[in-house]
This record gives sequence, structure tokens and C-alpha cells, in this order.
Amino acid sequence: MHGIANFSNTAIQSQDLPQLQQLNFERLSPKYTQSNRYINLFSTAIIMSILYIVQLQNFIPLPAEANDVLMLIIWGVALLGFMSTIYNAIADKRKFYALRNQDLNYKSGVIFCKTVSQPMLRIQHVELKRGPIDRKIGLAKLQVFSAGGALHTFEIPGLPLATAESIRQFILDHKDVNHHG
Repeated sequence: MHGIANFSNTAIQSQDLPQLQQLNFERLSPKYTQSNRYINLFSTAIIMSILYIVQLQNFIPLPAEANDVLMLIIWGVALLGFMSTIYNAIADKRKFYALRNQDLNYKSGVIFCKTVSQPMLRIQHVELKRGPIDRKIGLAKLQVFSAGGALHTFEIPGLPLATAESIRQFILDHKDVNHHG
């Protein structure tokens, strides 16, 4: 009965709620946008080159219709690669993160904007991921796993390595304080 006496369920007005815009969002590293653009263009060029070599090769003669279709596919790949590069350049500039004492937030999206907020107490573990390109340019991805989920809750790409390591350590230290306190 003692716990019931301390229970309260006070109404909160919507205008009194904290505003998401008040979060201090930070941008990802400019190196991230630039490397994504180069990777996308390079991948498109490789696919186009392979298709063009297939079209020019003399080992297996292709019928005239196949050459016409192959040329259409090459142009289609070029168009999709260009459009994808433009879209990613815009999308990468709309990715942000915010770290506060009690939560980690990630915002992204061009057409459909999404903000994911993960309370520190619900973070099961956090991983630092670095592919070969990330290592070359000094970036890292931070994957945050929530309690109860097998897949990561969200990933913050394009963080400078020192920043990603600091955020990871902050989360780990925060969990130690909450488990021992």
C-alpha cells in the first residue's frame, strides 16, 4: 500500500512537452558525403565498363538486338547511378545526431524524415564499425542495439573516429554508473 500513496498521474499539456527542435543536432563529417559520392560514381563506372566490355567482346558474338538492349542497359545504369549520386548527396546532408545525458538521437530523411531516440538505459550494447574506406579516411559507424532487439536499433554513419569512440565510451560509462548507482 505504501507504493500507491506515492503514485501520481498528473496531466501534462502538449505545449509543456520538450520540443524535438530543441535538440542540438550535429552534422556528420563532410568526408562521409564526399566518400559516398565517389563510391557511388566509381561503382556506376565499373558496372558501365563491364557492360561495355561485354558489348565489345568478340569471343561470344551477340545478336544485333542484344547489342541494342545492352546499350539501353548501359544508359539506364548511367542514369540510375547519376540520380543515386545526386539523391545520396542530398540525403547525406540531412543526417544528424544528438547526444544528451539520457538519450542518443539520430535524424535522417529527404522525403520521409525520421528521428530515432534511444534512451541510454535501453541501450544493450554499442558497436564501432569501420570498413576499409572508413579506415582510410578516418571515419566510423556507431551501431546502437536496444534491449530486446537482435538487430541494431539504428546506425550513425560518417562519424570522425575520435567522436565515435567518445560517444561509445560515454554510453559504456553511463551504463556502468546506472548499474552501480
